[in-house]
Amino acid sequence: MTMPRNEIYSEMNHAWKTYLWGLEKSINLLAKEIEEAKDLAGVCTDEWCEATEHVIDELNNALFSISEPRWSDADCSRRIKQLKRRMYDLYVNYRGVFRNREQAAA
Repeated sequence: MTMPRNEIYSEMNHAWKTYLWGLEKSINLLAKEIEEAKDLAGVCTDEWCEATEHVIDELNNALFSISEPRWSDADCSRRIKQLKRRMYDLYVNYRGVFRNREQAAA
């Protein structure tokens, strides 16, 4: 017996929203970490910077490789666009912390 079309779309929509929620939660954690690093000059060690860049790259890859399903609702599209803007802003903030670290070392 096969699942009805509406039930399949409902399951997929739930999984899609869960994935977006996970990405958003990860971005929020990264934003918090970068904000804390602004206040603590010693946090931005080479290891911290390398790890942060790696996380930014991974989140960017996950976010920008999304191919939105045709059945997704407008809310999902809006959230994806917002998350992409936030990733850009996070990278700008990270670069600011990185520059401050380089200036402090000079």
